[in-house]
Amino acid sequence: MLQTSARLLELLSLLQLRRDWTSAQLAGRLDVSTRTVRADVSRLRTLGYPVDARPGVAGGYRLAAGTAMPPLLLDDDEAVAVAVGLGAVATQRLGVEETSLTALAKLEQVLPARLRRRVEAVRAATSVVARTEPPLDLSVLGAVAAAIRGHERLRFGYTKPGGSEEARHTEPQRLVSWGPLWYLLAWDLDRDDWRVFRVDRMVPHAPTGARFRPRPTPQDDVVDYVVRRVSKAAWKYRALVLVHASAAAVAAKIPVPVDIEEVDESSCRVELGSDDPDQLALWMTQLDVDIEVIDGDELAVAFERLAARCRRTAGGAAPTSSSA
Repeated sequence: MLQTSARLLELLSLLQLRRDWTSAQLAGRLDVSTRTVRADVSRLRTLGYPVDARPGVAGGYRLAAGTAMPPLLLDDDEAVAVAVGLGAVATQRLGVEETSLTALAKLEQVLPARLRRRVEAVRAATSVVARTEPPLDLSVLGAVAAAIRGHERLRFGYTKPGGSEEARHTEPQRLVSWGPLWYLLAWDLDRDDWRVFRVDRMVPHAPTGARFRPRPTPQDDVVDYVVRRVSKAAWKYRALVLVHASAAAVAAKIPVPVDIEEVDESSCRVELGSDDPDQLALWMTQLDVDIEVIDGDELAVAFERLAARCRRTAGGAAPTSSSA
C-alpha cells in the first residue's frame, strides 16, 4: 500500500510537470506497465484530481481544470520560490495583499523546518522599495487574459491620457508587462489597425462571446513592438541626433528600444524623445560619447542650458587642456 501511495504521488507530480503524457511515457517514468498507469489514474480521479484521457495510439493523459483546487506537489526549490514570491506580492500595491498573506500562511504551515529557514534567509537579506502606483485590478487583468486565451473579441471602456473616455472593440492578442504597468496589444476593429492599451485604464464590458481567428502580429518580437509604441506615444518632444559611436555600442547603453540608423562603424543616427527636453539632454550626457543635434531645437536649447549650469557649478573656471 505504501509503495502504491508513493507511486500515486510521483504520478501526480509528473502530470503537474507538463501538459500531456502518453501512457507509455508515464509507464517508463514510473517503471510500471501501462495497465498499472490506467489503474493509478483511476485512483487519482477518485481522490478528486480531474485527469483527462485521450483514446488512440497517440492518446494519453493530462491534468485538467476541475471544480475545486486540488493539492499541488512542489519540490524544495519550487516551495521556497512560491513562499518568497507570495511574501513579495504581499508588500506591493497590487490589490491582493490579504489573499497573498493567507496563501502564504497556509504554505508556511506545511513547510519543513529546513525550507522555512531558507525562506527566512531570503527575507532577512532583502529590502523592497514601496511602489507609488495605484493597485492593479486583477479582475480586469483576468478578464483580458481570458479573452486572449479564448480568442474572444473584447469590448471595454478606455480612459485616454487626457482623461476623455471612449468605447473600444478589439481582438485582444497579447499582454505585455513593463515595470509596474501592463499593456494589451490588440487589433482595433473600429480603426482597422493595431493598438496598444494600458490595462489599468480599461473597464471591460460583458463578454461578447464572439470568436476570432488571431491575426499575424505586426512583428515577431511583440515585446519590442509594444515598448516602441508605448515609448513613442509618450514623447512630447522628439529629436534626431548624430552619435559618434557604433550603433551596437549605443543600443547597449540605451535601456529602451529606439530607432538607431548606422552611418558608419563609428557613428549612427538616433531618433528619441521625452516629455522634458532638459531631462533628455541630461540623460544623453550619460552615454559618455560625443553627440550632435540634427533635428530638435528644444533639445539643442536644453543642451545650452545644461552647459551654462555646469559652467556656473564649476565656478566659471576655464577648461584645462585635458578636459578640452
